[in-house]
Amino acid sequence: MDSHNSTRPGRRDALRAAMQRIGLRDSQVRAWTHLDPNAAGKIYEGESGEGERPLEGVTVGVKDVIDVAGMPTRHNSPLGSSLPAVLDAPCVSVLRSAGAIIVGKTDTTEFAAAGRDAATANPHDLARTPGGSSSGSAAAVADGHVDLALATQTGGSTIRPASFCGIYGFKPTWGLISREGVKLYANSLDTVGFHARDLGLLQRVAGVFGFARASLPDGPLRIAICRTPWFEQAESDTRAALADAARRLAASGVETAAIDLPGGCDALEPAFHAILHREGGAAFLDLARRAPDLLHQDFHQRVASRERHDDDVLRRSYDIVAQLRAAVEALFAQFDAVLVPSAPGIAPLGRGPGNPLFNQHWTLLHLPVLNLPLYRASHGMPLGLSLVGPRFSDGRLLQAAEQLIALLKENQPLPA
Repeated sequence: MDSHNSTRPGRRDALRAAMQRIGLRDSQVRAWTHLDPNAAGKIYEGESGEGERPLEGVTVGVKDVIDVAGMPTRHNSPLGSSLPAVLDAPCVSVLRSAGAIIVGKTDTTEFAAAGRDAATANPHDLARTPGGSSSGSAAAVADGHVDLALATQTGGSTIRPASFCGIYGFKPTWGLISREGVKLYANSLDTVGFHARDLGLLQRVAGVFGFARASLPDGPLRIAICRTPWFEQAESDTRAALADAARRLAASGVETAAIDLPGGCDALEPAFHAILHREGGAAFLDLARRAPDLLHQDFHQRVASRERHDDDVLRRSYDIVAQLRAAVEALFAQFDAVLVPSAPGIAPLGRGPGNPLFNQHWTLLHLPVLNLPLYRASHGMPLGLSLVGPRFSDGRLLQAAEQLIALLKENQPLPA
């Protein structure tokens, strides 16, 4: 990485605008844990010409569980480091090499897992949570501090904050983006994702990471509406949003069909918790042994989770998920995308992360998910719905989203 002696004016202007907005708002929103006022001059020298940087001048926040060279990775924990990281995580370096400006680090739930909540407020109502664990990333994008932010998701930590904050949230297919340089929580769940206010920017980011830009079949869109087995726990706003979107899509000529998940999918919730806690216990065992007094009790409970989820339970959970993954994908493959709830309702009061119930099964199944910022609901708060597809349908999902947004529009008042 080289710092240019003569930074291009567009980069300086983009960084200056970001810093001005942060200076104006972040004493209230509290999205940031570290800022780099010299970020505009830091890009990678590659073989491509200056005109071939598809993210040139895009300002980026990075969740503070992801390494950025020269910045500390604090994890919102007394066990985080105040020393600067030596190398960028690959997900950061890919953005930087495409011309993006890495502005700083955004606040997170402790270790993006449990324990301490982020200090960040929801920009639409400072008394409410932006959602966790990618709290700072979602709030920084929603409040116009940066164009793009890196997030992570183990249960619902990219999609749910996007819904609460009224922005796009994209959780790609598990494994498509390297997790090197990202704090591990649950090995078979953790996924690096993105927040943005602009769908076109997410499409450019997908291109930078090499996701196939698939073409949809000719003819009308085919969208399934899936309430999921947990819909009785949805609040009235989410119920109304899903019904309104289904009605408006059908009226616009989209082929819609109501579907249920295959039989046995109610087993996904207990399987998720068994896998999350056992893999989380393995990830935090070293800290529990090395610095037990500094590690939050939530993590000690994960280390002790073998008592609740023994090896036989864990083995059965993995097997159940593998079987259901094939069944769900066979169903979803019949449609261009599947529309589902993003969250139980609007962002609750406080700083808690919110309920991941409508996210965690898609994460467990390794499916790509995209939150669409469709509605303003109770108290004027944002509320999104998500598109889901089979594994590796990421490009097709983004294409379907473009057509749906043209029909449904963003941030529409939720009908009473």
